[in-house]
Formats: sequence, structure tokens, C-alpha cells
Amino acid sequence: MKKILTLASILVASGWSTQAADTTVKLSNVHLCCNSCVKGVDKANTSVTGAKAQSDKDAGTVTINAPDKPTAQKAVDALVAAGYFGASSDPGIKVTATSGAKNGKVQSLKVSGVHLCCNKCVTSVTDAVSKVPGVKGNTAAKGVESFDVTGDFNAKDVFAELNKAGLSGKAGK
Repeated sequence: MKKILTLASILVASGWSTQAADTTVKLSNVHLCCNSCVKGVDKANTSVTGAKAQSDKDAGTVTINAPDKPTAQKAVDALVAAGYFGASSDPGIKVTATSGAKNGKVQSLKVSGVHLCCNKCVTSVTDAVSKVPGVKGNTAAKGVESFDVTGDFNAKDVFAELNKAGLSGKAGK
């Protein structure tokens, strides 16, 4: 009896996989100050079928494993939407936070969507926005969905500092 070899069986016999390669991306400098932050990452990731996130609270990293790059990108996007930010280890997977803030000076800015599960999160937000020249104060508090930043400052600079602190958010109206 003769064997008929298909291309797939030849590739498998040669050590090649016929499935797409798994993708792993590590996000560094993610705000993970407590176990509730880690739970927030886990919750955000549940919306992306096939992706798994592993947080290292002490290192401030989130490692995402997915079956392919598009799924990994969706998982990263879900984390940003949940109020987190970080630097990607894979140049093909972008961490993009579109705040909607306009470049230019404002006296007041409503910020929403920032992860604020505990007082350490609030302290991180306060520390970040206080680095923006002209910011006089903010109303960030544990568990709020939005807060106000006041002073005479550039709105885009607020989000740049939040991103540096491992957080993301949106400009409100």
C-alpha cells in the first residue's frame, strides 16, 4: 500500500506547524500597585477570546499570550480601554491611547476612564498630573469614573504624564 503525503504531513514531519504561531508580548511600566489593579487587567482581558494576560505586580509588567498578533493587539487595546498603559516589547503590537485631548492650554479638563481602584492609584494620578506645568489641582478619588484637572495647562500633557505612569484615559466634555 502506497502512502500519499500531503504538504501538511510533510511540514509536520519536518517539524513545521500547520497552525499560526503563538504571539507573546510583554508590556512594561504598567500601573499595577495592588491586587485590584491585577484583577482589573484580568477583567479587561476576558473580553478577548484566545488571549491570556499574566501580570507581575512587582515588576509592573503584563505578558499577553495569544494565538496571533491581531488577537494580541485586541488584548492590548482592551487594557488601554480599561485605563492601563505600558510599553510594548513587540514593535508590531502598538500601545496606543487616544485621549481625544486637544493640543493647547485649558483651565479645566474632565478626565475619564483612568483606572482608580485604590488610594495608591489616586496618588499615582496626582503625582503624574502635578508634573504638568500649570496644573493647580485635581479631584481624582478612589473608584470615580471621572475627575477634573484645573489650572492653566496643556491638556495633551496631562495624558502624556498619565501614560508615563502606566495609566490611560479620555478627555471628557
